[in-house]
Amino acid sequence: MHLTLSVIKADIGGYVGHSESHPEVMARATECMAKAKQEGLLIDYHVTKCGDDLELVMTHQQGENNERIHRLAWDTFVSGTEVAKKLKLHGAGQDLLASAFSGNVKGMGPGVAEMEFTERVAETVIIFMADKTSSGAWNMPLYKMFADPFNTIGLVIAANMHCGFSFEVHDVKGSKKITFCTPDEIYDLLVFIGAASRYMVKAVYHRDSKEIAAVSSTQKLAFIAGRYVGKDDPVCIVRSQGEFPAVGEVLEPFASPILVEGWMRGSHMGPLMPVAVCDSTPSRFDGPPRVISLGFQLSGGKLVGPRDMFDDKAFNLARHQANEMADMMRRHGPFEPHRLPLEEMEYTTMPQVMEKLADRFVDID
Repeated sequence: MHLTLSVIKADIGGYVGHSESHPEVMARATECMAKAKQEGLLIDYHVTKCGDDLELVMTHQQGENNERIHRLAWDTFVSGTEVAKKLKLHGAGQDLLASAFSGNVKGMGPGVAEMEFTERVAETVIIFMADKTSSGAWNMPLYKMFADPFNTIGLVIAANMHCGFSFEVHDVKGSKKITFCTPDEIYDLLVFIGAASRYMVKAVYHRDSKEIAAVSSTQKLAFIAGRYVGKDDPVCIVRSQGEFPAVGEVLEPFASPILVEGWMRGSHMGPLMPVAVCDSTPSRFDGPPRVISLGFQLSGGKLVGPRDMFDDKAFNLARHQANEMADMMRRHGPFEPHRLPLEEMEYTTMPQVMEKLADRFVDID
């Protein structure tokens, strides 16, 4: 069965502050999704949250970038925003940067990850959703899953993975893309994706079969709005098992928390903490950044699941380490490396401060 898996998210109101999604907003979204399924637009759906982000997981046969699917997501977010405004939630509708739908939610604020494929005999997918971080947060995990044999032993000992994978990388500032083949071009790949604020892994493909293996959202809210309106809070879909990394290999990168952009006002580096859905409630300094992982089996497009993959004691040490990293970074306060470098502060108050003080800068003798 050929189908499309779409994950579309938006922050349309926080409860309390930026820490959580209100049950009434999620209930409204579920009503919208249920109606679309009843009318035959969707095969199946799942509504969840990560922090203050509303997450829509949808299966259908309309293809990627489909206007009807994107309009459904947009209308769901608009309807949820009405509930958020009634409840006076914080930042109601903040990710809806356009006044009206224009055919596709890309460039309008919501984050989007979609992939088309033919469902396998056993189709395993893992969906990652993050809060209080930027789209480049997936760079290192995706590299480890699909190019690092110390993480994914299948690259070495599984014949159907030994050929490697290709990485589609987007330059989100230059609006360009490039593809790198691994393992041949690992060093070239790392030159770029190591700069995760600009170069982001958009998709990963199996080199032999050309099958889509992973896709992420790469929307940068600040680039769209021209000002700080919240962090990107990205999503990522990963296919698993068979010719792709096993579930344990897909999850393993998150056993060692990494530092990512985001946290308070999207202007700090902080540890990405893997948590169960119920713990995706960032509150300390509006963080630290959180990531959840939902696993599904697909059967005729039906979402069998989810399994809350990080609701596992095996990730307790990662959570403990993330808290220790958070302590260390917080000691720096407004100093780098906790605060982002100046080039990443251009959408905060930094330009106004520089303009105000411009005539007080004088040449050094």
